[in-house]
Amino acid sequence: QVQVEESGGGSVQVGGSLRLSCAISGPTESNTCLGWFRRAPGKAREGVAVEDRDGRRSYRDSVKGRFTISRENGKDTFDLQMNGLRPEDTALYYCAAIPAYPCDWTLNTPFNFGTWGRGTQVTVAS
Repeated sequence: QVQVEESGGGSVQVGGSLRLSCAISGPTESNTCLGWFRRAPGKAREGVAVEDRDGRRSYRDSVKGRFTISRENGKDTFDLQMNGLRPEDTALYYCAAIPAYPCDWTLNTPFNFGTWGRGTQVTVAS
């Protein structure tokens, strides 16, 4: 069974950068979305960025141009580079492996399946 674990959270000033990493272990199904999600205090979970089996990436509108997901060939990691951080980016960020295809719908539609990490906190101070 696939497992995922996040690392790399922290506190930064507005405009700063952070890089989150997701370590992936175990077998993944061919139709697996890898994604980053977040939950801010008092708000519902939302999708940040996802990648499908074909390498197509989709981003939430509010992070386009600032956040980038990447996966190095041969490495079992899935990273989220966050630049130009804003106070509204403050949240608990989760990595997930989701058995689905396509993947873009996961950004804005609630769902309750997949394999999730415990989350890593990102705090952006104004």
